[in-house]
Amino acid sequence: MTRQHLESVLAGLGPVAVAVSGGVDSLTLATLAHRLAPGATLVVHAVSPAVPAEATARVRAEAAREGWSLRVIEAGEFADPAYRANPVNRCFFCKTNLYGAVRRVTDRQILSGANRDDLGEYRPGLDAAREHGVRHPYVEAGFDKAAVRALARDLGLGAVAELPAAPCLSSRVETGIAIEPETLGFIHAVERLVGGALAAESGAKRAVRCRVRAEGVVVELDPASLAALAAEDRAKLGAGIRAIAPPRLSGLVRFAPYRVGSAFLVEPREARA
Repeated sequence: MTRQHLESVLAGLGPVAVAVSGGVDSLTLATLAHRLAPGATLVVHAVSPAVPAEATARVRAEAAREGWSLRVIEAGEFADPAYRANPVNRCFFCKTNLYGAVRRVTDRQILSGANRDDLGEYRPGLDAAREHGVRHPYVEAGFDKAAVRALARDLGLGAVAELPAAPCLSSRVETGIAIEPETLGFIHAVERLVGGALAAESGAKRAVRCRVRAEGVVVELDPASLAALAAEDRAKLGAGIRAIAPPRLSGLVRFAPYRVGSAFLVEPREARA
């Protein structure tokens, strides 16, 4: 697990197209690949209602700074009924549409920013990657998330290295509830509203997730932020959230501890598989 090993993996791939979401993993991979072989590296970013505008702006800013050859495309997953139905393997349909869209603009080897930590979770998107012949250089070089962040710092990407984990907005919607652009826009607005209202201590890590569940809206916060949120602040934020909510989500709003992937539900028989 060394930078040299990762560079060796990249050197053996020939011309590549790096699928970049705007997070630390893919931005760092794109930066390294481009610096090693500028003429052989294409960066592809897909815009979608599930991708926050800040992520797209971050990709464009890094592209301008690094001189990337950047293609911004639409993945088209919202035209796929299987994706919008939000089944347990929703990510498979998301990535199938993404990699299909990338393939339509290039015949280069497609790369993803998946790292070894991703292999320990249920990731149906990796099945889609396999079907499209996508390579995962971090996995091949033995990089986990911590190693990716260290690499980002080594490359001089200080701000990128500290980006919090930010799965797509659709991951906030409970399995089985249809994915709608209006819902995702609301989720993003809530996370910005709550994040802006929290007074975090310098250097403290925060987690803010707006979950849309069958019961209503649940805002999950890291323990420190949740403990610091007084009852009157919760009431005020709850009122603000209901004010911007679509009619069907304007009821219950509650706050809870942050749990990774808590909107992802499986049937008992699937959980045992």
